[in-house]
Amino acid sequence: MTRGALAERMRLAAFVAGQGWRMFLARLPGLPLSIGRVSIPVPERLLIAPQDLRTGDATRASEIYAGRFAFAGKIALLDGRTPFELEPPSHEWAQTLHGFGWLRHLRAASTTIARANARAIVGDWIRNPGEARAIAAEPEVTARRIISWLTQAPFILQDADHEFYRRFMRSLARQVRHLRRSAIAAPDGYPRLISAIALVFAGLCMSDQSRLLKVSQRRLEEELDRQILPDGGIITRNPESLIALLLDLLPLRHAFAARNQPAPQALMNAIDRMMPMLRFFRHGDGAFAHFHGMGHTAADQLATILAYDDARGAPVANAPHSGFQRLDAKGSVLIADTGIAPPLAAGWEAHASCLAFEFSSGRNRIFVNCGMTAMNRETWWQVARATAAHCTAVIGDTSSARFLQWKWLGRLVGFPIVSGPTTVPVQRGKREDALMLRASHDGYAASFGVVHQRSFRLASEGARLDGEDLFKPAEGAPATLPATAFAIRFHLHPSVTVERLDDPSTVLLALPGGEAWAFLAPNQSVLLEESIYLAAPDGPRRTVQLVISGSLAETGRVLWTLVRTRERQPPLPVGGSSSARTR
Repeated sequence: MTRGALAERMRLAAFVAGQGWRMFLARLPGLPLSIGRVSIPVPERLLIAPQDLRTGDATRASEIYAGRFAFAGKIALLDGRTPFELEPPSHEWAQTLHGFGWLRHLRAASTTIARANARAIVGDWIRNPGEARAIAAEPEVTARRIISWLTQAPFILQDADHEFYRRFMRSLARQVRHLRRSAIAAPDGYPRLISAIALVFAGLCMSDQSRLLKVSQRRLEEELDRQILPDGGIITRNPESLIALLLDLLPLRHAFAARNQPAPQALMNAIDRMMPMLRFFRHGDGAFAHFHGMGHTAADQLATILAYDDARGAPVANAPHSGFQRLDAKGSVLIADTGIAPPLAAGWEAHASCLAFEFSSGRNRIFVNCGMTAMNRETWWQVARATAAHCTAVIGDTSSARFLQWKWLGRLVGFPIVSGPTTVPVQRGKREDALMLRASHDGYAASFGVVHQRSFRLASEGARLDGEDLFKPAEGAPATLPATAFAIRFHLHPSVTVERLDDPSTVLLALPGGEAWAFLAPNQSVLLEESIYLAAPDGPRRTVQLVISGSLAETGRVLWTLVRTRERQPPLPVGGSSSARTR
């Protein structure tokens, strides 16, 4: 066994032991755990109700009232039963159901029937969480449910009788006690942060919880300082978590003000750091780049958050702590992953995407990573995390990072990245006519003795992108490259239409609105292969990818160019014609 393999096993063993210890502690009743020995008395009343920045849809209320529960791409019909008596059609469906975020749709309807329906369903859960009791007890689900109940309490409790009010309060107290015990076992990253946020909300909103507020606030400050990086990214490197966290951190800041208490400085600093990163990951159409679990961008949620951004400046170009780079020229945007994998405990959703990039022109996305779907995630999880699902080079038909393979263990601790790139040097530059970016990674050094180096040159007018993929012998490897196959993949957005030419090295790309680009790779054959775009709002969609393949021993350097051949056509004036516009 090599020294590197031994170190990897020791690291994994330490992680598993630590996670197992956390889970053991979480199951011990009454243990003080990380936030101190705090009693959670049943509150006499709720002092405030947090804002809900997520948008409600009144049309969904009628579906729920009719007994049709559609979550995470699955639909369940009640047929006279409570939703909690059903066998969940998927794990994600059960998580959404027991998180109670869908109460906002009933509130959006703002009718007496919707209120009575919400109260009845909450009452059903209090009596018996049902078939998915274990899922309902997960720390992240419990946290989401506590926040949802607190947020929607004015709607649920209006016109409620005293008995329901007391049952509601007793249940809230029990859930907060459970989360206080189980939060230590929450996976690192967003689940652990949202657990801390929920406990602070409980301390602020429920009466007689001053001790809970004090210790949970301290825990939240520690997690924010640890997980929100200096450039505003999050430790898991998933851009989607930025949106989800800000949708709760902004109301939390407001809740402190509503209680006439100063918000923790760590909370204020985290929000200030995260806001610019929202603009960093945006393409021209407002959608986020698809890295490390990012799926469809909820435009309404993002717009709501950006309304709180006082700076409203240009996005930063360099996010070295998060491991991303951005080139922006006259509406053409390139976003690249130039970071190593997250820490082992926080890498359970990370992708093997080092040196992958996305590129857009105006409101048209051209090259995209496959992303992640919100529906049937278990089906696509392994595929979406592989290097082949990203716009980068794949060597030997393997990913540049290796995931935990033991399924029995993965069910307990997730499937984090256990080995991958350890060194990713980055160089940026600027000339009068172009922006330059160069980076390399050693993710294939141990398995193939190869370092992948990628360079980008984006013209200052945004109409041309030149790229170079260079494969070099790793330090200590033979001076000659192995005869191993490689494939450089460029996944296209589903809105892009591809046209082949007689020249095998060139393809034409037609974009909505009449804009056109040509992709060419001199002395190479550009192949067209099927691909899938997982981040579409209505579920996975078929698309196409451009592929340049070869043998490392024969082709150690690949040049490629994307150049705009036709500008976007302006819309016709009302009542006008093309001939009139030409004249």
